[in-house]
Amino acid sequence: MRFIIVGLGVQGHKRRAIAAEKVSAVVDPVAEGVDFKRVDQVPLKDFDAACVCVPDQSKMEVLRYLLSHGKHVMVEKPLLGSKREIEALAELAAENRVTCYTAYNHRFEPHIARLKGILDEGQLGRVYFARFFYGNGTARDVRNSVWRDQGWGVFSDLGSHLLDMANFLFGPHETPGQLWSVDRFENAAPDHVLFGYRGEMVLEMEATLLSWRNSFALEVFGELGSAHIDCLCKWGPSTLRVRKRVLPSGRPSETVETLEQPDPTWRIEFAHFLRLCASGETNLQNDLWLLKKMTELGASIRNV
Repeated sequence: MRFIIVGLGVQGHKRRAIAAEKVSAVVDPVAEGVDFKRVDQVPLKDFDAACVCVPDQSKMEVLRYLLSHGKHVMVEKPLLGSKREIEALAELAAENRVTCYTAYNHRFEPHIARLKGILDEGQLGRVYFARFFYGNGTARDVRNSVWRDQGWGVFSDLGSHLLDMANFLFGPHETPGQLWSVDRFENAAPDHVLFGYRGEMVLEMEATLLSWRNSFALEVFGELGSAHIDCLCKWGPSTLRVRKRVLPSGRPSETVETLEQPDPTWRIEFAHFLRLCASGETNLQNDLWLLKKMTELGASIRNV
């Protein structure tokens, strides 16, 4: 398969490095050294698929063009729009027998994938609550960007990752979300949010652009034990601790796995996308669920 890269920003450079010799052209309206300024300038015979790494407000138009011309698409998260717009993308993909895939690379983080297996095997028993924290120090980069410091801010950027991880690990929850804190410490758009869900299982999620050392933590507490992830491989070392509960109380037994390696998620996800292209599958149902969850909380963010 031959790929084009549409949008040569931070993500576009990463996608180009992974696709490597499969890349036939690079498209960007302002970057230097690219092949085309607009995606419709690329001869359709020259490519089979595209990695779309453009600003959120440009994604729908680019996706409609590519899918309507029978091209497979991987698009950077989040895919924001109306329910009807996303459904229309699914219809276009089905009509043209192509894949439209929204990238959420943290599903392929080794310890998150391992935790998914632990949960599916029932090792923690009934899950009572989980806490997520995702922070980086990009507030000033976002503020200086010509397009990023607007809308839902860190909620759509990092919060969408947390929602997707929760869906991946625990399945889609349908209880209404609660916004506990939204702050604009340095930026026009939120640069810190704290939100979550109450129900049979409690989810607490925090995301910020003001963590000067990039940080990720995930803790899951269940009736039979708990699991704790500290850090992602890209910031490494990444550690997974699994603790087995002692009844009626006491110090639990513990297993510890530590990984110190480059970020493997981009390459694993790209291979996953290639497999989807062979079958014509999409993950747009996930985008519809995420849109519903984000819209519920996004309305509250606008009012704060």
